[in-house]
Amino acid sequence: MSVFSRSLGDGAELGPLEPWQAEEYLAHLDRGREYIGRYIALAEVAPDLPAARAFLQSYADKAAADKGRIFGIRQDGTLVGGVLFPTMDVAAGSCEVGCWLEPAAVGRGLVTRAARVIIDWAVDVRGVHRVEWRVASPNTASVNVARRLGMTKEGVLREHHPHRGARLDIEVWSVLAPEWHALRAGEGGA
Repeated sequence: MSVFSRSLGDGAELGPLEPWQAEEYLAHLDRGREYIGRYIALAEVAPDLPAARAFLQSYADKAAADKGRIFGIRQDGTLVGGVLFPTMDVAAGSCEVGCWLEPAAVGRGLVTRAARVIIDWAVDVRGVHRVEWRVASPNTASVNVARRLGMTKEGVLREHHPHRGARLDIEVWSVLAPEWHALRAGEGGA
């Protein structure tokens, strides 16, 4: 358990995912590689330990430059997924949030709870005004997370993302800081 972890309840924790954890990250990806890779390239980016370490280092570099961050979700001490800021532009007041899970962790609300934590941080601590969620249209689980977070669907980027020999439509969802504050006030925490 990291000293920087935060409880998500039910034995789950959210904490940093760093280059020194590449072996754990690779083992996690290997457990869910096909499932994780259905709509995102995360599984292909880290096929082996050097690539996993390089991927996590790229996020350490993003964090150092204040351009992005990555966090692991652990269930009972085992890495089962994560949430991240693939992009963050504090000066412009915007960021994108993303997620992934291995199959054993699906259906427990882990991503929704973890996303709430990092959106709170982006809005309240970093002063971000606009938080985006981009999701492949067929990825209904991720679309449902955007809905549960109270985001608004802004549109569809048609055939925007080439993935595994197909071109996927990408939905753009967002929540603005005043909306996020209102959601948290009205629902006991967005």
